[in-house]
Amino acid sequence: MIDYIEIRQQLHEHPQIAGNEQFAHDMIVKHLQRLHPDKVYTHVGGYGVIAVWGKDPQAENIAFRADTDALPIGHRCGHDGHTTILLRLAELIDENVSTYQRVNIILLWQPAEETGTGSREVLETGILQQYNIKAFYALHNLPGYPLGTVVLCPRTFAAASTGVVYHLDGRETHASTPELGVNPGLAVAEIIDCFNGFNGSDGEFRQSTLICVRVGQPAFGTSAGHGEVMFTLRAFTNDAMERLLADANRTVDEIAARYGLTVSRSLVEPFRATENNGECVKTIEKAAQSVPLKVVYQDNPNRWSEDFAEYLMEFSGAMFGIGSGEDHAELHHPDYNFPDALIEPAAQLFFKIFQSFSQS
Repeated sequence: MIDYIEIRQQLHEHPQIAGNEQFAHDMIVKHLQRLHPDKVYTHVGGYGVIAVWGKDPQAENIAFRADTDALPIGHRCGHDGHTTILLRLAELIDENVSTYQRVNIILLWQPAEETGTGSREVLETGILQQYNIKAFYALHNLPGYPLGTVVLCPRTFAAASTGVVYHLDGRETHASTPELGVNPGLAVAEIIDCFNGFNGSDGEFRQSTLICVRVGQPAFGTSAGHGEVMFTLRAFTNDAMERLLADANRTVDEIAARYGLTVSRSLVEPFRATENNGECVKTIEKAAQSVPLKVVYQDNPNRWSEDFAEYLMEFSGAMFGIGSGEDHAELHHPDYNFPDALIEPAAQLFFKIFQSFSQS
């Protein structure tokens, strides 16, 4: 009998950050060798793995994803647990797939979620596009909710976000004659003040968080000629994020022009909003009730971001949360550790979703 708690704990003891998930990759492949998938793809988009049950190219496909990477401080987000849940689901599928011939099932263990690059790298391989995927599902454990509670969002599950760096170039001069140069300091101060006005404006959630400011160098004989200001922008829909970014860029351009500065900009770790399909959310709710697991609806999307959003730009699907305990340490906290008691109910929920899809 396979001990999934032991598997999760082994993954926990071997955390590897985005782009370096070889231990998880090899453990997943080793586990699949005990089972009977019809196709296994390894090293997908780096250290990703895809397993497929089903040979009929005309059949519809349902897909499930788990993320495998850790943070620099270790597995403090629960991806070791998500990986293990999908390994348990693989066993459930393997034991029952002969009774569900009308549907192919695809399991994806994805690397590099934390950096927002893994989903795009998987999609760029073209493997998923070979299959007629009708529904795509993923979960994330959520501290603050009772253990095993299924947390649904009817539309957006996780916000869009991006880091943005603005480079402002003027002209250095001697500190005794600042009027002969172009110092970006006042422009940077005005930009920061204006960006505070983005928060909650226009009746929709928009958030701007100041991350870092740099102006000049610690050379007291020189008036600064270069500045950088960095923000993280967030919104609850992809359309709202486009508007927020456009407003931010226009604001910086206008301020820079008034101060005689030139501007360049770059985006860092952009995430789209994880926008759910309503019918797929209903499928999750019905499956959860049949496990049974308690279901609650969140009033608002989560403010953090998830790169599962990239799959939902191409396929119908949904992401949901599952409670990891009301008093559980928060995600990315040094004391966080995935609760092993979630492995079996979460895998059973995924399996119920598969069953409902195959019987529809």
